[in-house]
Amino acid sequence: MDVFAQAERMMDMDERTWMRHASPWSVWTRFFTCVPLISLAVWSRVWIGWYAVLPVALSFAWTWWNPRACSAPRSTDNWASKGTFGERIFLERRKGDVPAHHVRAATVLSLLSGVGAIPWIAGLVLLDPWMTITGIVGVVLPKAWFVDRMVWIYEEMKDRDPRYGEWLRT
Repeated sequence: MDVFAQAERMMDMDERTWMRHASPWSVWTRFFTCVPLISLAVWSRVWIGWYAVLPVALSFAWTWWNPRACSAPRSTDNWASKGTFGERIFLERRKGDVPAHHVRAATVLSLLSGVGAIPWIAGLVLLDPWMTITGIVGVVLPKAWFVDRMVWIYEEMKDRDPRYGEWLRT
């Protein structure tokens, strides 16, 4: 089971969506809003009871819509865009093009983010703010490192396959 491919299918990413997601606005708003909004939405059950289902649904809708929210960037010569391109390449890794050391590192970083989800979810269930915040940090920091690894993949692969080089706009 390829968790990465399943996540891509759930996000329903096509060529146009990937280019829009390459916008630094998309990448940075995703980093700094998705997990905190989901947290706040779940936490809202304390204030609004079962009506919290609405903000939870809206926060997940925002997570899905975020890559579509921005227009494609004029320049893709930046960390965020290259991270998005690297992720696209990484998702095609079954073709055997991505070096094994990148696949191992990305897998470890994703596992670390998953470990960070444990205190995050526990904090949300137990309504413990410190556990929730610790979990948010534990989810987001490995994800940032993952994106940085994706930049590395893009930089390494863009000269090997002309398709990848075409994504770069200066």
